[in-house]
Amino acid sequence: QVQPVESGGGLVHPGGSLRLSCAASGVTLSNYAVGWFRQVPGKERVAVSCISDSDGSTYYSDSVKGRFTISRDNAENTVYLIMSSLNLADTAVYYCATGPYCGGPMDYWGKGTLVTVSS
Repeated sequence: QVQPVESGGGLVHPGGSLRLSCAASGVTLSNYAVGWFRQVPGKERVAVSCISDSDGSTYYSDSVKGRFTISRDNAENTVYLIMSSLNLADTAVYYCATGPYCGGPMDYWGKGTLVTVSS
């Protein structure tokens, strides 16, 4: 069973940057599509970005396109979400998840890491 673990969340000022990490022990993340999602209390969880397992294609929601970058480090067995130009609307719990392909149902989810953008 894949158990993703997120890290890297924290408090950042508007305009700042953070790097989130998604790791999973015992499995090779490059064999899976890995997606990042976020959820604000009282709202639905929404997709932010995804990287495919097959050719490394990347996908972004319109709200983060041009500001966030998803990447893999296969040697570290980790997927990163580099977030820049953060604004108040980016405040959320961020989850990573694995699945067979981007845009499809995700099978395994991490417990999330909180990102707070505040002045």
